[in-house]
Amino acid sequence: MSGVTIPGLNGNMCISIIGMAGAGKSTIGRALAERLEWAHVDTDFLIESAYGARLQAISDALGKEAFLDVEAQVIGSVRIQRAVLSTGGSVVYRPESMQYLASLGPVVHLDVPLEIILERIARKPDRGLAIAPGQTVEDLFHEREVLYREWATCTIAAAGMSVARCVDGILEQLAGLVPSSVK
Repeated sequence: MSGVTIPGLNGNMCISIIGMAGAGKSTIGRALAERLEWAHVDTDFLIESAYGARLQAISDALGKEAFLDVEAQVIGSVRIQRAVLSTGGSVVYRPESMQYLASLGPVVHLDVPLEIILERIARKPDRGLAIAPGQTVEDLFHEREVLYREWATCTIAAAGMSVARCVDGILEQLAGLVPSSVK
């Protein structure tokens, strides 16, 4: 089932994937892009390529607030269409970034419980996390969940779903949107 057509989505749009580190944004984003026969762009990789370093090293060197500014600048510079964007988990901290992503097309929140996020981050601690000194992953989770829900066009409860089922769920939700309700 490739080259899926979704009412209300056209070739000028993008679908942005948001959620916590470890939610599966890159994996699901790649699979969704493949299903739609669209390009896939991981904004964390854009930041890494701009700085020539791993994301965590960039975040550590800049500090949380400066990193968030860099992330917002990179997001705002993306000029693409017919693509799925997998964003960094911290993208929701800058309203201008979220407004820009919403202007490109639907924003999909991958909702994964804290316990799973903690387990996934523990398995890959170098994944890159914009976190202030003294903050915990639990703090970030609770702080960001409100923002993800605020900006999401739709939310997918992705825990326990296969990648294919998660992509199906996203496509089903997007197909159910009235075009005028797409942010």
